[in-house]
Amino acid sequence: MYKVVTKRFLNDAKSICLFEVEAPLVARHAKAGQFVIFRLDEQGERVPVSVAGYDREKGTVTVMVQAAGKTTKMLHTVEQGDYISDFVGPLGKATEMEGLNKVCVVGGGVGCAIAYPIAKEMHERGIEVTFIGGFRSADIVILKDELKAVSDKLIMCTDDGTYGEKGFTTVFLKKEIEDNIHDGKPQFDRVIAIGPDIMMKFLADVTRPYGIRTIISLDPIMVDGTGMCGCCRVIVGGETKFACVDGPDFDAHQVDFDSLIKRAAFYTDEQNKASEHICHITGGKRNG
Repeated sequence: MYKVVTKRFLNDAKSICLFEVEAPLVARHAKAGQFVIFRLDEQGERVPVSVAGYDREKGTVTVMVQAAGKTTKMLHTVEQGDYISDFVGPLGKATEMEGLNKVCVVGGGVGCAIAYPIAKEMHERGIEVTFIGGFRSADIVILKDELKAVSDKLIMCTDDGTYGEKGFTTVFLKKEIEDNIHDGKPQFDRVIAIGPDIMMKFLADVTRPYGIRTIISLDPIMVDGTGMCGCCRVIVGGETKFACVDGPDFDAHQVDFDSLIKRAAFYTDEQNKASEHICHITGGKRNG
């Protein structure tokens, strides 16, 4: 059993919640870019979430979870001091940072929570970080102060203009690339983008003409997290890869986004039905 030692909501909409979980073995080995799989109880589903932080001395791991499906909504009802059944990890490969000097990190919505520890470690390594955080509106904006602290330049934007700049991340990424071209060469060593699949697809279209290596973090349907079930398969460079062991980071210019987006929608109806399930014992919805 794993104790929740800290819980707090990160935005006004209370759609994204931070959990600090007591998991010494995971904390000892976790790195930016990796993920864990949790279960609320022995009957619960296995849900992958990115590592958003860790404290090796305290033996804790931080995750930031958006209430989207049945289990993540139920997780939001777990209180500080409660326990969850499983917290397995770290899984996946850490984000590569060697040899980088100047990067642009782009986060979309809850993707900012995943991108934050990556930007933080890069900043600590002395890499110059420009961070672009995009949200639909002001009420779901997260990590304002945290992102400012780890960015040499921070651009926050919303679709409706209620916070920061008005517009999409693609527009601001293109502007930053154009503003950082010297002698005809883009100065960003790498672009790292994390967010909705469709956002990452369009960001890859922005960077492709400039030849900037672009890395994205994928979260396809996943079960075991060890490469055995094959559920998280993605097509990269014409080959089948498993996000859990080969990723979650992949070259955006090699990812088959059409198949990725299509597979992500396979179980939409089932997920909606699960969220509406009525518990016959309590008479309430299982989603909290």
